[in-house]
Amino acid sequence: MPEQPPRRPEQHRESTVSMASTTTGLPDRYRPIDQIGPDETTPTGVIQCWRAKDRVLNRDVAVRVHTPAGPAAHAWITRALTAGGLATPALAMVYDASEGRAGDDASPGGAAYVVNEWIDGETLADRLRSGPMPEREVRLVLRRLAEGVAEAHRAGLAVGGLSLDNVVLRPNGLVGLRAVPAAAGSFDGDVTALGELLEACLTGTGPAAQPLSGPSDLVALARRARSSEPGQGLSSVAAMAALLAERPRGGAAQPSGGRSDDGDGKRRRLRKTEPDTEAPVRLEPGALPPVPPVPAVRPVTSGAPLPPGALGGDTVDASAIEVPERDDESFGMLPDDDRASGRDDDYDEEDGAGRHRLLVVGLPLLALAVVIGLAFWFGSSVLSVTGSVDDVEGSLPSSSAPADGSAAPEEPTAGPTAAISSAAVFDPFGDGEPENDDDVPLTFDGDPATSWSTLAYRGSPAFGNLKPGVGILYDLGSSQSLSGVTIASPVPGATVEVRTGESEGQALEDFEVATDGTLENSTELTFEEPVTARYVLVWVTGLVDDADGFSAQIGEVEVSTAG
Repeated sequence: MPEQPPRRPEQHRESTVSMASTTTGLPDRYRPIDQIGPDETTPTGVIQCWRAKDRVLNRDVAVRVHTPAGPAAHAWITRALTAGGLATPALAMVYDASEGRAGDDASPGGAAYVVNEWIDGETLADRLRSGPMPEREVRLVLRRLAEGVAEAHRAGLAVGGLSLDNVVLRPNGLVGLRAVPAAAGSFDGDVTALGELLEACLTGTGPAAQPLSGPSDLVALARRARSSEPGQGLSSVAAMAALLAERPRGGAAQPSGGRSDDGDGKRRRLRKTEPDTEAPVRLEPGALPPVPPVPAVRPVTSGAPLPPGALGGDTVDASAIEVPERDDESFGMLPDDDRASGRDDDYDEEDGAGRHRLLVVGLPLLALAVVIGLAFWFGSSVLSVTGSVDDVEGSLPSSSAPADGSAAPEEPTAGPTAAISSAAVFDPFGDGEPENDDDVPLTFDGDPATSWSTLAYRGSPAFGNLKPGVGILYDLGSSQSLSGVTIASPVPGATVEVRTGESEGQALEDFEVATDGTLENSTELTFEEPVTARYVLVWVTGLVDDADGFSAQIGEVEVSTAG
């Protein structure tokens, strides 16, 4: 019998892939490459995660397969379809989901599966093995992650799966969560999990872990997120994101409410200089001091003294309030009705009546004299000055010449068009698929008839709810003073932002928004004031409906310098 030739590595790999595809029951479109992580046991079955290749779009994806398929996976697939409507870089996008057919997992297309965006980068678990993260990085990573989870909560979806192994630090400075959504989750569970992630970022993991320490507000926030005590925990993930976005109080200024931060980061109530009869209030870290009630004043009409405590602990006896004594002179200025109950024995009624008549007659006369005096001053001073100015020729500066005789400054005008040295597609939220990159030079070749177009997206002009936008980054070769951008488009209606920067950034936040607008056949977008920058980013935020879906086209871009 002839000896069989040895199997080549490529044949062994194809055999392994074919076996994996048959085992998972995936459609032929998704070719499993290798299994990632351990199996996840859930109340409805087992979930396996695979890194796979999407044969149609030629990109890596994460495919999670639920066994068994059919009704057992219905709840999970429903959650995945809800996640498919989200567009936030903090959560892995859902590309595809299928409930499959019960009892037919071995055949292609028979499995229950969810296809997620594949996120490259370092997991948070790997990052924290070297020790705690710096404070600035902790705030940025946890805030972006919390904002993404809050977006899911607003859509009615509890994410779940917020673990160190699922949180990935993207190369472009963003953060992403794999395996969205988990098989099960709850809103309170997401808050608690974010608190655990925050605490892990402050301590690190493994041999390099340190005791919990750091900024007092972050330590308190981690404890509040994990707390199950009534009134101590956080109300929502959105509240956590808002607290992480706040700037910490700096300097020696003390927070309001009579509290201060001591050396070990704990908040303590300041001592009062006067003795306090109440027991001191003990505050947990991050808790706000109680607001003391304002005592109500209830008048007591009876003359009999009341025993202590008869009015209640929050009530003050009106008879105990001291009223300053008034002398006869000020008391006599009141009308008779108001002083009837407090008249002194030595009070002269005729003298009081005379003063009353003097007030009734004298006050109107005094007011009339003041009005006449003001009218005389206005006529003699203001009107006379106006008349003298009118009589002197050239005494007022003209509208075309300033008072000091110097020439009026001219309004800034647009200067010559800046030369564009290079340009490239800017797609920080994309999945790695090219966005007609080779056509970018057509946007500054001097011919508006040639254009660059985005890919066609389906379902929504907001890029199919897959990402917030895509753009073209133009390099002017050197930093220049710019006044605006003119954009020609063969298909009007797309919305854009024009952003600028001094350096070639990797994230959208690296570029400041200079102006925005809706594209017409030719649209001049002028900056409110000149901007000094080397890079100009034309960031497309909304698409236009066409035959194949939604897209946008840019024919020509001209960058104007400030004249």
